[in-house]
Amino acid sequence: MVQTTESNNVDGILQTALWNVQQTAGRLGLNPDITRRIVEPAEQIRSVIHPQVPNGEMLHAHVFLVRHNDVLGPSKGGIRMTAGVTLNEVTGLAMEMTWKTSLIGVPFGGGKAGIRYDPALLKPTEKEILIRAFTRGVRRHIGPEVYVPAPDMGTNDSDMGHIRDCVSYSDGKSIPAGCFVTGKPVVLGGIVGRREATGNGVAATIVAACERLNKKLPGLRVAVQGFGNVGSVSALAIAEKGATVVAASDITGGTYCAEGLDVVKLADHVAKTGGIKGFAGGKEITNAQVLEADCDVLIPAAGGSVITEENAPRIRAKIIAEGANAPLTPQADEILNAKGVFIIPDILCNAGGVFVSYLEYTQETQRDQMTRDEVQQRLYHRMTTTFDRVYERTQQKHQPMRHSAMDLAVTRVVDGIQSRGLLP
Repeated sequence: MVQTTESNNVDGILQTALWNVQQTAGRLGLNPDITRRIVEPAEQIRSVIHPQVPNGEMLHAHVFLVRHNDVLGPSKGGIRMTAGVTLNEVTGLAMEMTWKTSLIGVPFGGGKAGIRYDPALLKPTEKEILIRAFTRGVRRHIGPEVYVPAPDMGTNDSDMGHIRDCVSYSDGKSIPAGCFVTGKPVVLGGIVGRREATGNGVAATIVAACERLNKKLPGLRVAVQGFGNVGSVSALAIAEKGATVVAASDITGGTYCAEGLDVVKLADHVAKTGGIKGFAGGKEITNAQVLEADCDVLIPAAGGSVITEENAPRIRAKIIAEGANAPLTPQADEILNAKGVFIIPDILCNAGGVFVSYLEYTQETQRDQMTRDEVQQRLYHRMTTTFDRVYERTQQKHQPMRHSAMDLAVTRVVDGIQSRGLLP
C-alpha cells in the first residue's frame, strides 16, 4: 500500500509501523478506504543535494521528506542524518509521529526528514553547509502550517538554528513569521528543557508504570541501551528517584555493575571521551548483553528493531520502556507479551520531545517565554495523564498497552478525518 523505492527491502521501522496500524484497523473495524487513507503517506519527497565545501569538494547527499498525515495539524517530526537512512525508514518514522502526536494530544500530524550522510565525517562548517543546502532544497515544504522539523539522530539544536536563519534570510526578515523549526537554541526562540524532554518523558512513564503496578521505584534495577540524549537523561532522572542503573551502552560499547553504576560519573565520562568505552566504574559488556541484563526495567533507547524473536526469549526485564522508535519487532512484541512483560510503547514513552516541541511552537507563535519549571510541570502532567488513559483502556480491554495506545491514537485521527469531511 505504501509506495517505496526499496520495495524488496522494507526497513524494520516501516514494517513494524505498518503491522501496528493494520492490526489496529482490524481491532477497530475500520472501513478499508479509511484504513488506506491513514496508512498511505500524504506526500513523499526524494531529492539529491550537492553543496560545495571550502576545500572545493562537493558533498552528495540523498534527501527524504515525508508528510504522513496532516488531518490534525501540520506535519511534525525530526531530521535524521545518518549514512544509511532510507525513504522507507523516514516513512515509517513519519507514520509513528502521526500516532504519537495524536495520542499525546498536540495539534500536529506526522512527518519526518532524512539526510543520507554520516555527520561524523563532517567538520562543523561542512555540516552547516549541508544543513543550509537541505533547507534551500526543501524550503517550499517547510512552514508553520506545513511541516515543522526538529532534531533527530545525527542533528542537534545548532542545526535547527541554521535552518531558522536560512529561512529568515531567504524571506528577507530578521525572524521567520511563525515557528518553522523546533529544538533550536533558546537564544533563537527555543525553549528551555527541550533537549532533555524525551528522556524526562521516558522517566515519567516509568514512574507512572511503577505506581500502577505497585512497584517501588527505589531499588529497581535498570538497564539502558543507547546512552545518548534520550538514554542518558532518562537514566539520570530515574536514578535521582532511587532506581539503580546496572547496565548502559552506546555505539562504543557497554558497562555493567551489579551494585549500580555511578550515572553522573558515566555521563561525565561520555561527555569527555565521546562514548562509554573505557569507563572505569563497571565491567565491559556488549550492546546485546545490556538488552539481556538481569534487570527490572529495560530502556532500549538506541535504534529500531533491536529486540527480535531471536533475543526476546532471553530478555529478563519485567518492564520495557521504549525510548527509541520501534525497538521491538512485532514478533518480539508477541513473545514478550506472552511472558507477561509490561511494555510502555514508543508512541507514549518517548512522546515528551514532541510535546515540548509543541510548547516551543506555541511560545514562538505568541512571542512568549516559559520557565523551566513551567515546561517540566506541563510535561510531567501530560505524560502521566496520557499514561493513565492508555492504562485504563488496557485494563478495560484486557490487552497490551501498545494496542490501547494505538487504538486511542488512530481513533482520534479517524475522528479528525470524519469531522473534516471526505470531500475535497
